[in-house]
Amino acid sequence: MTPLTARRRETAVLVGVKTPDASIADLNDGLDELELLTDTAGADTAARLTQNLARIHSATYIGKGKVEQLRKRVEKECADLVVFDDDLTPVQVRNLEKALEAEKNNVKLVDRSGLILDIFASRARSAQAKAQVELAQLTYLRSRLTRAWTHLERQKGGIGMRGPGETQIETDRRLIGRRISVLKEHLEKIDRQRTTQRKGRGDQTRVALVGYTNAGKSTLMNAMAGAGVFAEDRLFATLDATTRQVDLDTNKGILLADTVGFIRKLPHSLVESFKSTLDEVREADLLLHVVDVTHPNAEDHIAVVNETLAELDATDKPTLMVFNKVDALEDKGLLDQLEAAHDHAVFISASRGIGLDELRAQTLALVESDYVDRIALLPVSDPKARAHIHSVAEVVEEEFGFASDAFDASASEQAVTRLRFRASTKNAPDLDRMLERFGNLRWVGTTQSADLEDESA
Repeated sequence: MTPLTARRRETAVLVGVKTPDASIADLNDGLDELELLTDTAGADTAARLTQNLARIHSATYIGKGKVEQLRKRVEKECADLVVFDDDLTPVQVRNLEKALEAEKNNVKLVDRSGLILDIFASRARSAQAKAQVELAQLTYLRSRLTRAWTHLERQKGGIGMRGPGETQIETDRRLIGRRISVLKEHLEKIDRQRTTQRKGRGDQTRVALVGYTNAGKSTLMNAMAGAGVFAEDRLFATLDATTRQVDLDTNKGILLADTVGFIRKLPHSLVESFKSTLDEVREADLLLHVVDVTHPNAEDHIAVVNETLAELDATDKPTLMVFNKVDALEDKGLLDQLEAAHDHAVFISASRGIGLDELRAQTLALVESDYVDRIALLPVSDPKARAHIHSVAEVVEEEFGFASDAFDASASEQAVTRLRFRASTKNAPDLDRMLERFGNLRWVGTTQSADLEDESA
């Protein structure tokens, strides 16, 4: 049997434009990230080409002279593709393909959204993730069909000379539209199922890991929950949301969810397609915002994540800043600055287990911030009710005694246990339903707990 040949890595030329509203540093940072995305997609960057413009050229993205320079550079590097740091319009793609003789030279043009979608398509593993990516790709493709059928166009008029290009484009749009409808219906069904599952976990505190892609969320998930989530030092290593139970302390478990990473200029179609996955963020009680503290643009990454959270209407949630990879940080003084700048912050190394105890303690403190103190009187003859409170709350004090019926003076006193406990407001409806069965009990006095335990037996 002939062994499979490894896929040849392609060669790419990156193109970016600096406009007045961006700095040189912003441009370089964007191209650095674009190079990482290109590498993740399976191509090596051979060259970069940039231009300062008052505004992006509507016809060719870059100026006419720069297009010619790009053509020569592509030929010199024998590049397989040209990657643009912004989204291209169908007109720009068509004009650039003509100017670069893309078909003749077998060169592909890819914009930032197209590149991200390609990476997502290669990383999708579950049926849900594949459907979400396909929906985003079709939404992206639908507005770019004009250039797909140029080989069917005819320039001459007259009877018998009208080409089928327009008809074919419309046919394709209808087919894509039908497929989009099927995918949306499928994802809505999954969304309903996930919503039902989340309702079943309504009495549990939900915590979501959010952050810029490659910040270390999956590594942290594995460190806290032993989840076995795939983690790799690449952008968008995982796409599927993974949820695991994590016990922070006795009777203080949380549901920890790992979510897809964010990135600047994240295609809006992806945000919409990944709605059911990102609902883990929308419906979380607490967010752990993971940041790669070693990245030179960590503050920009924080801003991008916050902007995306605003899109998801999730900016009002309690958030703990988790600065990861402190073991690789050279300037330790930066930690003091970050601690002063953020009210809730913890510094860890998820890969080496540094600071995880502090992370658990601070997470628990935020989880307990909505706890309320309550007192309950429960008949000793109903051990299940007592056990339930012990399972969902922190029992601070417990004593045994007797209680009378507040509405029936003739009723005999009964043995009870009085519990003072702290519980989350999320547990309040369930506890209220249980405790209202015993709402007429009035504490009379204490006795020896051993006697009452013998009596209940």
